[in-house]
Amino acid sequence: MSSKEKDFSWSRQAENFLDEGNFSSMRACGREILDENLNNPEGWALVAEASVYLEDFETAEAALNQLWNLDSQRSVARANLRGLFATAAFYGAQFILDKAMDAYDQLFNRFNASVGKGTWGEISHKIIERGYGFYADTCLLAGEGDKAAAATFKASRTVSDMAKKAMYHSKALFLTNYRDSGSNRQFEQHKQYAHLLRTEMKFPHDKEKRRKNHSLRIGYISPDFRQHAAAYFFTPLLRDINRNEFKVYAYFTGKSDHITQRFKKMPDVWRDMSGKDSLQVARQIFDDRIDILVDLSGHTQNSCLPVLGYRPAPVQVSGIGYINTTGLSVVDYFLTDTTCCPAVGDQLHFTEKLLKLDGCHLCFSPDILRSMKAEGRDTPAQKNGYVTYGSFNNFAKVTDDMLLRWRNILDGVPSKLVIKSKTCSVEAGRNIIRDRFRRIGGDPEKLELRPFSKDYLTQYLDIDIALDTSPYCGGLTTCDALYMGVPVITLAGHSHGSRYGETILKAAGLPELICNGNRAYVSKAVQLGRQITQLNELHHNLPKMIRTSPLMDNRTYMTDIENKFKQIWDSYCKV
Repeated sequence: MSSKEKDFSWSRQAENFLDEGNFSSMRACGREILDENLNNPEGWALVAEASVYLEDFETAEAALNQLWNLDSQRSVARANLRGLFATAAFYGAQFILDKAMDAYDQLFNRFNASVGKGTWGEISHKIIERGYGFYADTCLLAGEGDKAAAATFKASRTVSDMAKKAMYHSKALFLTNYRDSGSNRQFEQHKQYAHLLRTEMKFPHDKEKRRKNHSLRIGYISPDFRQHAAAYFFTPLLRDINRNEFKVYAYFTGKSDHITQRFKKMPDVWRDMSGKDSLQVARQIFDDRIDILVDLSGHTQNSCLPVLGYRPAPVQVSGIGYINTTGLSVVDYFLTDTTCCPAVGDQLHFTEKLLKLDGCHLCFSPDILRSMKAEGRDTPAQKNGYVTYGSFNNFAKVTDDMLLRWRNILDGVPSKLVIKSKTCSVEAGRNIIRDRFRRIGGDPEKLELRPFSKDYLTQYLDIDIALDTSPYCGGLTTCDALYMGVPVITLAGHSHGSRYGETILKAAGLPELICNGNRAYVSKAVQLGRQITQLNELHHNLPKMIRTSPLMDNRTYMTDIENKFKQIWDSYCKV
């Protein structure tokens, strides 16, 4: 075997170890190459990449220094590619975001300069696939949702495996919501997912047998019956349905935690499907003779949509966990409400029929996930002498237009703005936020940037008024703020996802905090900041008000859900 063939063999073995998550053995492959030749760039690149995964940054840095000090003429193309990726991953893993993004740019430029010329082989494509995936995560932390989405679409186009193509495309669809909510382009991108999700068969359903009177079997499928933002809205579905007319099955596809053990006790039948492939899960649902299958994940992480692709139930619904259409014809309905989708034209952006609840399609039920109950108290402005606005949303949701609105609010009343997110957890992220705020004419000194932390709920006690984002509104963050006694100002949008704040505030009994247009958003936030007496009353009254509002009324919510389930089942049986 030639030296070149040996190098390739070790590189391929290293990729296999990487797929298994065996990073030590991956690094050993690089060292085997270096034992033959210390000037081999592939060996140093492998050691560097594996060391990043092992979080051994000292070894990674030393290997990278060795790599880039080699004579460039000795460096094979694949090693240069892996070396650039390892460099980018090295900086990204340590949250040195600017250097990471520069290295990713070099990686993609190097790859694209020769794409189509036969330069890159299978291993090189795997490296670039990882590059796009890691770059997307880096962009998201930096608040660049549009770049993250573009990179993930490119990852989908890079791979040849159809399941991977669909997986990356699905992730990219989720990321488009940060900037592009409800557009025709976004709708077309969602419909493209159906062409990638190719299932070899669909389960057959005998309608005549199904027409017989029986308790409707409702199946809920999700990877998030655990400590997760979406799980705050799941309890009524699993626990509070009328057991005389319905039987509830839950299909859990994620990783269990202590919250999972609580959810496990709620449905009539609990199926732990973790580790099963999509067809196995679909077959279990089919064997359980589920009448209506409700997907609670949509295009979120570890999506269950590949299961629905097999049509394991005769009627299939998606909603709650995702704010947009699935793009799949096998999903019959999308759960929404008359506030999020008030117009007939809203149907044009969904492949599913819109299943509209009369009230809010979300029912906030936090008790199973936490025991803390907020009590009314004085607004902080009474003591501080200035207004503290706050945003605890993912910073990727914050557009430059939103930053401009926030700047205008801060200019209108003595105040500061607390931004709390993962982006604020690293110095590079904080610098990005300050630079963006400065570019739109804002004073960074008016910003207080707080890192993500588990005690984020108690930090609402420092906030007078929460500011919602747009077009990607807050869901749980809005409910949390209200629950803690903090009023939320929201901007009503023009799509299902951009009206979340509106439907939540209506259900909470606070329609006066909903704003139509940018001027109204700024004006309302400034006006409320000047009315300290009214603001103080809200802080005292909101916790009790929310707990007794339709937003947390499980029984009325489930009556609405039950009626809709019976309607769509009758519709199926009559066709």
